[in-house]
Amino acid sequence: MVNIKELVDRYQSISYMVNRRINALMRDQLQEEVTLDQFSVIRYIDSQGASTSTELSEVLCVGKSSITALVTRLVDKGLLIRKEDEHDRRVILLALTEKGVEICRAIEERIAQLLSTYINHFEPEEVLNFINTYEKLAQLLDNERRSHSE
Repeated sequence: MVNIKELVDRYQSISYMVNRRINALMRDQLQEEVTLDQFSVIRYIDSQGASTSTELSEVLCVGKSSITALVTRLVDKGLLIRKEDEHDRRVILLALTEKGVEICRAIEERIAQLLSTYINHFEPEEVLNFINTYEKLAQLLDNERRSHSE
């Protein structure tokens, strides 16, 4: 019989250790260009084309005041611009500058090289199973977040 408490304890323990270590390794790849939180913002905006502060706050699970501070720093660094939405001038969109795109791509490449050194220790099927399971967990968490915000 599966002991749920034991599984939860194992998950919490390993999740904490892996996340802390991966985040530390990723911070090393940032080379003082941006912080890990700033990279999360530019990576998300890069994937979406543009975003609002409210959307960033929800997706990254960060307060709106924290997002405002992150965005201001990224604008000051010349990595982001604020622009009016073409369809609703009341909405301010955040988009990457060319410099922001270049830095995002360079950091993503360094992180991909770093993570591939670990992924290569597993069989392709193990990696796919892990990613599929992790995506399923992410979907469950996102569905719960959406249901609470409605």
